[in-house]
Amino acid sequence: MNLQNWLKWILSRNVLMHPAILWLMMLIYVPGTIYGYYWYKGQLISTWEEHPHWQIPFVPDSPTASLFFTLAVLWLWIAPKPSPRKWINGVRGIVEALGVVTSIKYGIWATAIIFAAQAKGAVLRGDDWMLIIGHTAMAIMALLYARFFAFGGMALLAAAAWTFLNDTVDYTFDVYPYLPVQLDNDLFYVALFTFLLTALSVAAAGVARFAVANPQRIADKSF
Repeated sequence: MNLQNWLKWILSRNVLMHPAILWLMMLIYVPGTIYGYYWYKGQLISTWEEHPHWQIPFVPDSPTASLFFTLAVLWLWIAPKPSPRKWINGVRGIVEALGVVTSIKYGIWATAIIFAAQAKGAVLRGDDWMLIIGHTAMAIMALLYARFFAFGGMALLAAAAWTFLNDTVDYTFDVYPYLPVQLDNDLFYVALFTFLLTALSVAAAGVARFAVANPQRIADKSF
């Protein structure tokens, strides 16, 4: 088997949707998501104490992205075919679109922020490399699995609206993820990068879903 055929096989639906691979994903994603919320513990507490409580859902960006993607993959595994109930398909489509868009966005964002801090003098440590590997994998997995999902244009639009709203709340009310001290004076550029990255992530999710998916999956779109 040459390299091209090997890559085609390893990226195929038969491999990526194999129960062993899905079990492995759940074993990584479920505890990883839980730990992600724990990682935000300090910021969640300070937001609860110092900000209106409605801002709490906008704080833990990456673990919420991981949560949506985990639910989307689990749903696909348990119920690969669309439901006869349209509202269930609508909810499913939004969960899938949110999982893909936000995983791409925050997977790239966290990695870029760490390297930006390094460029300004930060020394990368073990936990930084853990975050880089984990978040890069988030983005890659979202791109790989997007073609298996059934979300449609409306769900993608809803995911885009939520993610832009999240950006707006983050940088209007100062509930964005804590930044390395090296970037304290670059908040404007971080915010600009964040908004642009949301737009690129929505576009990437659309390409991965509609340009790569087979015609049957496009025909089965849920919402």
